[in-house]
Amino acid sequence: MNKGKTAVIVGAQWGDEGKGKIVDVLSGNFSIVARYAGGHNAGHTVIINGKKFVLQLVPCGVLRPRCRSVVGNGVVLDPMAFLKEVAALRETGVRVDGNLFVSNRAQVILPYHRMIELAAENAPGRVKIGTTSRGIGPAYEDKMGRRGLRVADLLDLELLKKHIENAVREKNMIAHALFNSEPLDADKMYSEYAEAAEKIAPFVADTALLLNQALDAGESILFEGAQGTMLDIDHGTYPFVTSSSATSGGAATGTGIAPNAIQSVIGLTKAYCTRVGEGPFPTEEKGDAGQLIRQRGNEYGAVTGRPRRTGWLDLPLLRYARMINGINWFVVTKLDVLDELAEIPVCVSYVVNGKKTVEIPAQASGYEKIECIYQKLPGWRTSTVGVTRFDQLPPAARDYLNFIEKESGARVGMVSTGPDRDQIILRDDFAKEMETAAAQKG
Repeated sequence: MNKGKTAVIVGAQWGDEGKGKIVDVLSGNFSIVARYAGGHNAGHTVIINGKKFVLQLVPCGVLRPRCRSVVGNGVVLDPMAFLKEVAALRETGVRVDGNLFVSNRAQVILPYHRMIELAAENAPGRVKIGTTSRGIGPAYEDKMGRRGLRVADLLDLELLKKHIENAVREKNMIAHALFNSEPLDADKMYSEYAEAAEKIAPFVADTALLLNQALDAGESILFEGAQGTMLDIDHGTYPFVTSSSATSGGAATGTGIAPNAIQSVIGLTKAYCTRVGEGPFPTEEKGDAGQLIRQRGNEYGAVTGRPRRTGWLDLPLLRYARMINGINWFVVTKLDVLDELAEIPVCVSYVVNGKKTVEIPAQASGYEKIECIYQKLPGWRTSTVGVTRFDQLPPAARDYLNFIEKESGARVGMVSTGPDRDQIILRDDFAKEMETAAAQKG
């Protein structure tokens, strides 16, 4: 049995819950931070002493000098995006060499993946999913179709050349026939990616072995999710989802650790709700209050800059996320965004065809039948920015958090009261559990 402490951080909504900051805060208590899903479509923003870092592929643990970072096998890796991010981190003085590892089993994104996705998303008559058009979906399609290229294959130049020649021939024909796209040059692509392979090689490792050996040695690991529960390929608002397992189960399949090695699951939720792109959003607020939340919360995508749709906290979805992920603790982010509101509606239940239901629709069209039942809680009309103790919050803010805890079924262990690393409230029991990880780390 593994000896080390483990925790998974997972988004409990549609992503963008502020996982980057929370992983950064908690990574001080862990030896390793491992990313298990998604690609460079998932931006994590971290602000340290006013300095902003936007990470897309590299786990947030890289910002802690004594913490190793792992890009797991469940991630799809764009070599050019990875090298660009590594170069930017080096320029800011962040240590990456010898501190950052990429799974030799991670799938590689190549230019034809972007070509196919961009053309498909803009094709007449196609349902727009709202993707970032960075090739994530097509790369996962090739993975499941057993025709993908893995990082280990990227380093095998003979195999790489053969793979690119065959794949480009096939993808060019598909893209031209379906979307009339311009063809890609296989020789040029091979030259660029052979050069990238040489630069990536020092980071490549059997990360499943690395992680399991670390656990056996008593080290602690924090597993970093991307996107959120409602974007999970199996359990989200399909087809308006991502292409990977964004829920806590993805931590096992996406890194190679055993399911019974996961000891704690931490679910992140904003104090309200947001969504980027198309798809169902039962509690969306399209009026002035929604615009106020967007402005106060700076609700624009870290990767794309797209304005996020905003709405009220959805407790039925939070309960669903708790069930699917096995969430022990909730972290509530951006509480301060609600500071100006006189009252705060919260969706407490769904009604479909006049009947209350606890079931989450399997079809996207099912969400159109939902009537949200709201309970209006009093606002606090007082600044909570930078508050670091629960008892220093306005009484109405404490009541709001206690309401979330009672109605969601999981404890609220941490609250974010601003964008900076230090603007947090840590509840005693949660802090103690995280300190246990620190003790095992040291």
